[in-house]
Amino acid sequence: MISKLPTTGTTIFSVMSALAAEHNAVNLSQGFPDFPADPLLFELVYKASKEGFNQYAPMPGFKSLREGISNMISEIYGVNRNPETEITITSGATEALFAAVSATVNRGDEVIIFDPAYDSYEPAVILNGGIPVRIPLTFPDFKIDREKILSAVNNKTKLIILNSPNNPTGTVISQSDFYFIKDVVLKNNLYLLSDEVYEHIIFDGLKHYSVLEDDELFKRSFAVSSFGKTFHITGWKVGYCTAPEDLTSEFRKIHQYLTFSTSAPFQIALSQYITDIEKIRSLKNFYSVKRDYFRSLLTKNGLKPFFSEATYFQLLDYSDISDEYDIDFAVRLTKDFGVASIPLSVFYKDKTDNKVLRFCFAKEIQTLENAVSALAKII
Repeated sequence: MISKLPTTGTTIFSVMSALAAEHNAVNLSQGFPDFPADPLLFELVYKASKEGFNQYAPMPGFKSLREGISNMISEIYGVNRNPETEITITSGATEALFAAVSATVNRGDEVIIFDPAYDSYEPAVILNGGIPVRIPLTFPDFKIDREKILSAVNNKTKLIILNSPNNPTGTVISQSDFYFIKDVVLKNNLYLLSDEVYEHIIFDGLKHYSVLEDDELFKRSFAVSSFGKTFHITGWKVGYCTAPEDLTSEFRKIHQYLTFSTSAPFQIALSQYITDIEKIRSLKNFYSVKRDYFRSLLTKNGLKPFFSEATYFQLLDYSDISDEYDIDFAVRLTKDFGVASIPLSVFYKDKTDNKVLRFCFAKEIQTLENAVSALAKII
């Protein structure tokens, strides 16, 4: 058999989580919380299941959930997005990303991806016959390089994939860069896939610039969101894609043959849960407290923190401690000191090594304390 992804193996997230389990290490690698979700969610799922919502959900998702999302978008972004024709429930954000790429990219089309990049983007492009064009963000501030973008765009360019708030860097796109991307998309008749799964986890009064609130750009865009990231239920795999009617029509053609529909009782539970918009607004403070506490513990181990503007990830520079390749250092950190992280180089096409590791702080306070106590033994 000839592999369609010959250079792809097991993801680094699986590798580091398995290594953490093998060595009984504190797992700050994979991005999932180790604390429970709101018990009300469990009650709502049980109630929905008892009431008979256990068969296939409608292909685009239950109307009640799509209407709830539409209302949520209106409350947060001040715009109206049609729940019938512009919102589709998916089996996680990863499915939504793949469906959006599949609906847009044809063989030979070029797709701009910014490095460091979440690892599902490039395989989706390749599997659809597209050509990934990787453009590194500037280091260490992780801003877009406008000249490189302008140089990369040509008559083969079809799609730009933008991720803000960004995983793995924890940064948010600036207003001027957002409007620069908008200008590039509109002037060149491109499409934009906006991965916004961390849209509600943003700190220090910074603003998340969403394609959802820009009517002109929205006409050329897919916005992908995740209930898993928002409500600490990554295992439920419930996401959604918001796009204009013509793009949604093509998106649903792909979606119906990927998973067709998403877990029925989970959808019903979420449709009732999101009526309380304050549950979403409170996330900023909830995670900023964890970020600040984690950073406050990192004063005596030689690891230098970048400023985390959003998401639940913290980058740490270890260059004062070791000149090891970041993958080697991350493995040694797991085996010898009992803390698992993700090396930043794996998010780059050319494996750029800036001596930086990514840590997830979506953890219980005790978990964070245990991790930092172990890290203190490095020096």
